Amino acid sequence: MAAAEERAAAVFILPRELVFVDLETTGGNAAFHRITEVGIVRMKDDRVVEEWSSLVNPECRIPAYIEAFTGITNEMVAGAPRFSDLAALVLEKLRSSTLESPLFVAHNARFDYSFLRTEFRRLDVHFSAKVLCTVKLSRRLF
Repeated sequence: MAAAEERAAAVFILPRELVFVDLETTGGNAAFHRITEVGIVRMKDDRVVEEWSSLVNPECRIPAYIEAFTGITNEMVAGAPRFSDLAALVLEKLRSSTLESPLFVAHNARFDYSFLRTEFRRLDVHFSAKVLCTVKLSRRLF
């Protein structure tokens, strides 16, 4: 099969429902750092059906270099809900409205996925999803 045909075939096996996720955090290691913002876009049948985001109080200080990098300051998150306050809503938005699980899509998905799993694990909540990393996908396509 030619490369173009393989790419076209891959499009047709995507689930009908996709959940695009983007997080901002206090650092790069899910074991030591926390989420400061969650953004979720749900698509179904190639259409955006929901967009949602929230700042998150990480319950720790955001280092100055992270504030400069993300634009999210300690003052901005001081009054924001903690992840524990948002967990049920986030989980609902990451789940499907059908029996078929949506595909969790993120740029450098291992990063975002590990932070969400860690935050849910802190709350004794099981979270798992099929994942598509757009970094890996773009490398494969180009």
